[in-house]
Amino acid sequence: MLSDVESAVLAEIDEARIGRTLLELIAVPSVIGSAAESELQHLLAGRLERLGLDVDLWSMDLETLRADPEFPGTEAERDEAWGLVGVTEDGGDGPAFILQGHVDVVPPGDPEAWAGDPFVPRVTGDVVHGRGACDMKAGLVAHLAALAAIRAAGVRLRGRVGVHFVVGEEDGGLGAFGTLRRGHGGDVCVIAEPTGGALVTANAGALTFRLAVPGKAAHGSARDQGVSAIDAYVPLHRALGRLEAERNRDAHPLMAEHPIPYALSVGTVRAGDWASSVPDLLVAEGRLGVRLGEDPAEARAAFERCVAEACAGDPWLREHPAVVSWPGGQFASGRLPEGHPLPGVIRGAYADAVGGGGLRKCGAPYGSDLRLYAGAGIPALQFGPGDIRVAHSAGERVSLGEVVGVARALAVTVLRAVGTK
Repeated sequence: MLSDVESAVLAEIDEARIGRTLLELIAVPSVIGSAAESELQHLLAGRLERLGLDVDLWSMDLETLRADPEFPGTEAERDEAWGLVGVTEDGGDGPAFILQGHVDVVPPGDPEAWAGDPFVPRVTGDVVHGRGACDMKAGLVAHLAALAAIRAAGVRLRGRVGVHFVVGEEDGGLGAFGTLRRGHGGDVCVIAEPTGGALVTANAGALTFRLAVPGKAAHGSARDQGVSAIDAYVPLHRALGRLEAERNRDAHPLMAEHPIPYALSVGTVRAGDWASSVPDLLVAEGRLGVRLGEDPAEARAAFERCVAEACAGDPWLREHPAVVSWPGGQFASGRLPEGHPLPGVIRGAYADAVGGGGLRKCGAPYGSDLRLYAGAGIPALQFGPGDIRVAHSAGERVSLGEVVGVARALAVTVLRAVGTK
C-alpha cells in the first residue's frame, strides 16, 4: 500500500513533461566521443541544479585515467570527457541511493535505414522513435522525473540521492570509472538500462579482441605463389566457433533465457589493399563474452589458447602464427550479491505505484557499468524503460507509458530505500 507521502510524490509525476524532456534529450546527437556528448552533460547539469541538487560537473583528467592499471578501455576517439554528479543536500543518517545512466549513444549508421533523421525524434501514438530513445535517454528522463516529483512534493529525505550521469559507457565505461575514481559513491545503485520489465541483476562481460592473420603477397594471376590471409583466417574462424560453443555450456541460471549468453562475435574483417593482389594481412576484430564470475584474464587466456592451437594445426599458420591483442573496451562481468534486498524493494514499489505482475529477475548477455559499481563495493542492478533488442538499431524506440511507469516505481523505491523525515 502507498503511504500518504508516496501518494503525494506520485501525484507530482508530470507525464507531459516526461515526454517533452525525452524529445529534448534525443535531439542532442550525443554520439560517444563527440562534442554533443559533452553538450548534453552541461544541459543535464543545469537541470540538476534547478532541482536543487549539489552539482559536481568536471572535466576528467583523461591522461591520468588512462594510466590507471584498472582503466576499462575505450574505442571512440576523444580529447575530452565530462563527469556529472548531482546529490540531494538534505539527508541525515539514511543510506545513499545512486540513480545512474549514460548519456552517450552509438552512431546511427546508415541514414537510409531510418524513417527520418535519427536525431529528430518522431512520435507515433505512445511511442517515441530516435537514436538513444531507449538506450538510454528514456532512463535518464525516468531518473529526472522521479527526483523532480520528490522535490516538488516537498519531501525531506532521511538519506541522500546521488544522480550519476556518465559518458563513454558504450565503449568501456570511462565515465563511470572516472566518477568512482573521483570519490562519488553510495550504498546501492540502479542503472536505467532498458530492461523491458525485468530486474537485471547480473551482466556477462565482453572483451574486445583483435586478430592479425599473416599471408604472403603475390600477383593475383599467380596466386599460387602467395598465401591469402583470407584463406589463412578460415580455420581460425571455425576454431572460434567451437570455442564459443564450449564456453556456453552449462551457463548460469540467471543467463538461461539467452540462447548464447556469452557470445563470441567477429564484428569487422579487413584484408587486402588491391583487387589483383593476394592479401598479406587480415585483421579481424570482435568481442569475447565473459562468463559470470570469470576473471577476464582467464577468458583472454582461453581465447589465446584456442588461436594458438588452431595455428599449430595449420601448415602455414604453424610457421606464421596469428597475433592476438586486446584493444578497446574491456568489460568484466558483474552481479548483485545473492539475497540483496534491492530487487524486493523495487518489486514492491512497482506493484504499488504501477500495478501489474511482478518484475522477473534475470541476467543480461552484454557488458555495462554495473560491473564497475559492483567492483567498487556498491550493489547495483539494472531497471529501466525500453527493450534492449531495439537498442543500437534503426528501429530504436520506447513507449512513453513505460517511461512514466519506471519513473513512478523509482520514486517510490527511493522513498522506501532512503527513508523520509
